[in-house]
Amino acid sequence: MPSSTGVACPHCGWPDGAEPFQVLSAHPTAAGGTLWTRCACGSLQARVVDGHGTRVVSRGRPTPAGC
Repeated sequence: MPSSTGVACPHCGWPDGAEPFQVLSAHPTAAGGTLWTRCACGSLQARVVDGHGTRVVSRGRPTPAGC
């Protein structure tokens, strides 16, 4: 899966196209959709789904342990 922020999470190295990631919410758009997901390390990610596939367009830092 192509990503504008890289092909893997910069925090844990997990590939953007691999499971596990947790889908937090899904929102349809005119062009396809937006997914808010959480990486295995806890990083929040915004993914765009359209005719070109799915890609991570933004990501946050992992949540600190214990939060």
